[in-house]
Amino acid sequence: MTQLQIINLINPLTLLIIPLLGSIVILIYPTRTSLQDIFHNNLKNQKESVTLKLDSLSLTSTIQEMGNTTINPFPINTLSVENKEITLKKIALITSFINLLLSILMWIQFDPNYIGYQFVTEFDKIGFLQLNFGVDGISLYFILLTTLITPIALLSSHNEITKNLKFYLVCILLLETLQIAVFVSLDLLLFYVFFESVLIPLFLIIGVWGASEAKTRAAFLLFLYTLFGSLWMLLAILYIYSQLGSTDFTLLSVTEISLESQKVLWLAFFIAFAIKTPLWPFTGWLFRAHVEAPLSGSVILAAVILKLATYAYLRILISFLPDASHFYGPLVQGICIITLIYASLSALRSHDSKALVALSSISHCALIVLGLFSNTVIGIEGALILSLAHGFVSPALFICVGGIIYVRLHTRIIPYIRGLTTYMPVFAILFLIFTLSNASIPLTAGWVGEQLCLIGIFDRSPVVSALGATSIFLTACYSVFLFNRLSFGAYSQYLKPIKDLDRREFITLISLLIPTIVFGIWPNFILDYLHLSTGNLIYFIPLIV
Repeated sequence: MTQLQIINLINPLTLLIIPLLGSIVILIYPTRTSLQDIFHNNLKNQKESVTLKLDSLSLTSTIQEMGNTTINPFPINTLSVENKEITLKKIALITSFINLLLSILMWIQFDPNYIGYQFVTEFDKIGFLQLNFGVDGISLYFILLTTLITPIALLSSHNEITKNLKFYLVCILLLETLQIAVFVSLDLLLFYVFFESVLIPLFLIIGVWGASEAKTRAAFLLFLYTLFGSLWMLLAILYIYSQLGSTDFTLLSVTEISLESQKVLWLAFFIAFAIKTPLWPFTGWLFRAHVEAPLSGSVILAAVILKLATYAYLRILISFLPDASHFYGPLVQGICIITLIYASLSALRSHDSKALVALSSISHCALIVLGLFSNTVIGIEGALILSLAHGFVSPALFICVGGIIYVRLHTRIIPYIRGLTTYMPVFAILFLIFTLSNASIPLTAGWVGEQLCLIGIFDRSPVVSALGATSIFLTACYSVFLFNRLSFGAYSQYLKPIKDLDRREFITLISLLIPTIVFGIWPNFILDYLHLSTGNLIYFIPLIV
């Protein structure tokens, strides 16, 4: 295959199609029905006795007698159910790894000195939808984050999901396609379709494979909150289409919209994005969704779903509505400070380890939005780096507290757990590193992003920057408390001895640790690709000050 042919394969459409192909393969892969499983298990052990209770009578027969019967309604498949489940998981993992490899090749082929969208794929208009896809410096790293997190999410719940495994894997792969589609869409209405479609598989993942009976309530809270925000967003998009006759990103970026219209449109979009972030007072759905979601759902939700709003702020509010973004800047800054302090104090008093990490995500997302609306290149680039850092560290913490610890001890209540270093020294070391990374210590990507965010907002408002800096102290408080309470002290006499990390868990955590440290030491790996894209955003703001 020539180099030109390889480059043609590296485009957004390929990244969208591969998970769909994997989903189709999983759906058509033959699996035995539950009745077939029962019949095959009965025939396999011919010397066992089977007791059948009919009303108050008990009928005992042997498997040998069942084997001698002439009626065999189900064909016997020599491949066991367990082997078929392993095969399905391998198909999903291979599919996600192929997408990760292609996204890395896209990163290599990307030209950071080119202004505009690259790898553009265009199709004929279908109704109101203009099917255009492309990648720029901002969307590139969100695509990389999505393709990295999907195999990690699959590995994190590799042994825990047993019910409806086929449809679970399809939901994960479908969710990957929809997330990537959000980041590569070049049409506002198409962006809206994918932005809201992400809700469907996420709703199923939480509602079907959730942790407890409260999963249904958590799934519906997610659905209702998002539905409320999407209504205003849809009305704003329809108004733009009625006035301009198009929703193409390129056209909107050069179109003049009056300040009064921008103010109304900005509020409609901001409600939808604030719910997805989430910002106060729309924070109620997130920690409930995290607590009830399966581990893979929490990993994807923390790493990528929350970044959809980060991307939307840049792509829509700041790019297309710069006058209104500047006008409402103080309002956004005030909401972010309230959200940051509220979430941090709530995390300090939380007794559920998974809820604590979820509230920590809210605090970090508030600081990210604070950097985005700093109207400085430093602040926006810092917000993007902090978004990526949060996408590595927060899933790792969820894997630690909601996966590794919970699977072994079957509890997330912090006062019931202590002394894990006694039996899990390797886990304790990695848990410490991710805890410190969550507190944004130097040499981690979170430290670079957090400092750039605060420096960027300091140029606009030193008071807001000082209030935002309280996150450094508050994050350190609840992060160190969580690690100290779970890891040190005498091992509880009410807990059974547990084993340290296995190979799968170790690989999963190391895969998240490497980019956290690498991007913390060499942040130019990211910044060199962001300068032109973020500088193009800032260009519009000084003209209307």
